[in-house]
Amino acid sequence: MEYSLRILGSGSAKPSINRFQTSQVLQMRERQFLIDCGEGTQTRLRQYNSRTARLNHIFISHLHGDHCLGLVGLISTFGMLGRTNDLVIHSHPDLERVIGEQIKFFAADSLFKVIFEPFNPETSEIIFEDKAVTVRTLPLKHTVPTCGFLFEEKQLPRHINKEMADAFNVPIAFYKELKDGIDFITPDGEVVENRRLTTEPTARKRVAYMSDTAYSEKNLQWIEGVDLLYHESTYLSDIDIIKLKTRKHSSAAQAAELAKKAGVKKLILGHYSSTYTSSKPFQDEARTIFLESYAANDGDTFEF
Repeated sequence: MEYSLRILGSGSAKPSINRFQTSQVLQMRERQFLIDCGEGTQTRLRQYNSRTARLNHIFISHLHGDHCLGLVGLISTFGMLGRTNDLVIHSHPDLERVIGEQIKFFAADSLFKVIFEPFNPETSEIIFEDKAVTVRTLPLKHTVPTCGFLFEEKQLPRHINKEMADAFNVPIAFYKELKDGIDFITPDGEVVENRRLTTEPTARKRVAYMSDTAYSEKNLQWIEGVDLLYHESTYLSDIDIIKLKTRKHSSAAQAAELAKKAGVKKLILGHYSSTYTSSKPFQDEARTIFLESYAANDGDTFEF
């Protein structure tokens, strides 16, 4: 699957028999990212046969235990498995201070480096970029500094119209320029417009992750039209409204309302309170507002 989101844990802070704490693996072509790392993340990775050879970046939304206490165990196990690729952890600056010494103690003999890349959770900024993907922080509204993340592919290259390229004797050596949108000039000086030799590129993929947060529209500009939005839905709407406000979480209905306003293609719900034994009521509530809503369970994979 070139594009998928695998849910490793769909629960929130209090331990649950059926749900592990928050963690998920995002696959975007050959790139693999781990988003949050609650307790048991490494167990779920093995249970679901998730390969980690390309998992080189971990993004931690905030420093509540259900989102980061699985890191030390995961890193220690990577060391025992003989990992050699460096591992980069993007997080609030305090994370290195909190777990840095534990990593040194439990993974001292590892053949790879753990590199902490801190970000400012109060601002929206690009914190990761390579030739194909950027990752932007999305400041959220929670009880501690928290960020969501926007994963965006860069513009993909145009597709070669081989029949037309052959008709104008375009050399293969010029194909890269064609994919970049450059016009072709024949040996006689004729300019052949690029649009005659290529077709539109495949639409780039965009995925947003927003957990934990109270309802807020401040990130609408960034998540508009994303292919996939994961938004926490800790409670249903029948919960005491004071709980939603004081604990700064969202209901399934609120997540759906944001998805609708942003015009996203698919909404994934998760981070359920241990009060609830089934995820179905969350999906039912959300779909009264936004039909393309799906309640995640541990082990689910969503393609996009």
